[in-house]
Amino acid sequence: MPRDPMIVSRRAFGGGLLAGGAMMMVPQSAAALSLDEAEVLIGKAVGDVTRIINSGKSESAMQGDFERLFARYADVPTIARSALGPAARSASKSQMSSFAKAYQGYISRKYGRRFREFIGGRIEVTGGRAIKSYFEVVSTAYLQGQAPFELRWHVSDKSGKSLFFNIIIEGVNMLASERTEIGALLDKRRGDIDALIADLQRL
Repeated sequence: MPRDPMIVSRRAFGGGLLAGGAMMMVPQSAAALSLDEAEVLIGKAVGDVTRIINSGKSESAMQGDFERLFARYADVPTIARSALGPAARSASKSQMSSFAKAYQGYISRKYGRRFREFIGGRIEVTGGRAIKSYFEVVSTAYLQGQAPFELRWHVSDKSGKSLFFNIIIEGVNMLASERTEIGALLDKRRGDIDALIADLQRL
């Protein structure tokens, strides 16, 4: 069944934020992460990504900026392990390191190619709440030519630093979606993680 292009566009926007530095990390203070800090974190993250989108740079230059933000501010090993799913349990330490690096580049290129569609858009943080061991920060995205839609950001300090680790966009779990897509790519390669790594470097 053909997918609604507007839904695809919104998911691409959310996924792009996931890839492009929206998973910001800041030094952890002695006190536990608070809701106010989580909301400030997302506000800063959105600001950085929005500046890249509206920078006027070429697509390749923006992709490079997104990857540098991802590498600097995201818990790449944890996110990559989640994306690889059950196969991560049998992967060697070397394979996981190589996969994380390849995935970092792949996801930055994948969503970076779509970001020109979102020039002129903005996101406003509207509130948040505590959910078990993390915070959910709620925001509204405004893209040109589309109705506003909701983004929910999950923020935690479990790693010792405050970081954003997932986006829920109109009920769609972006991290789970990535796990499904990577799982399908791995299945096509009959579970060969090394082949997946090599192909991710080219995609």
